[in-house]
Amino acid sequence: MRDGSGEDNNVAPSVYSHVSRPGSHRYKNAKKGLPFNLMLIGESGLGRSTFLNTLCERSVVPTTNVPNPEQAHIAEPMQFKHYSVDMDEDGMKIILNIIDTPGFGNGTDNETCFNQIQEYLETQFDEVLGEENRIKRNPKFKDSRVHAILYFINPTGHSLREIDIELMRRLGNRANIIPVVARSDSLTPRELVLFKQRIMDDITAHNILV
Repeated sequence: MRDGSGEDNNVAPSVYSHVSRPGSHRYKNAKKGLPFNLMLIGESGLGRSTFLNTLCERSVVPTTNVPNPEQAHIAEPMQFKHYSVDMDEDGMKIILNIIDTPGFGNGTDNETCFNQIQEYLETQFDEVLGEENRIKRNPKFKDSRVHAILYFINPTGHSLREIDIELMRRLGNRANIIPVVARSDSLTPRELVLFKQRIMDDITAHNILV
């Protein structure tokens, strides 16, 4: 996200770089805030909440506790939980909108999860298309299309599992997917390098768009 001083022409402008934006938009974006919609997908226990809290340098997602330990094994259905955080990147206000997906991958059959996420992404596109086709557009309309998906991969050390391949294959043409090796510190440096290579080999073999 950072673009250094924002004035060096030798620095490649980032997606939020002032250099890459016309001057007339700089102050408008800095005042209103530039929205960025980020979806987090991954099974429970892979560190989604910890990652988000660390990224935002604050407690965004509260720690969840199971009230009854005897029911801890019961898989909860997947939900969409929304969080919004105002951040500052080199003077540019960024409104980070997070869509978390607790409950993903906790069941035996994850077809419902795949369909829910796919439908969610398509609904956001449909809403934007509907707004653009209106004769009189709503000035307060917010574009809720997902800019990027962080997909947390279980650090098995072997290769992608069927759930990983199917999820990324279905969503690759609907949003930018960024694979993340969760709990990478559980692998040795050599194991991590080999695991990443196997992941890339699987992505190429299955023609997954990332």
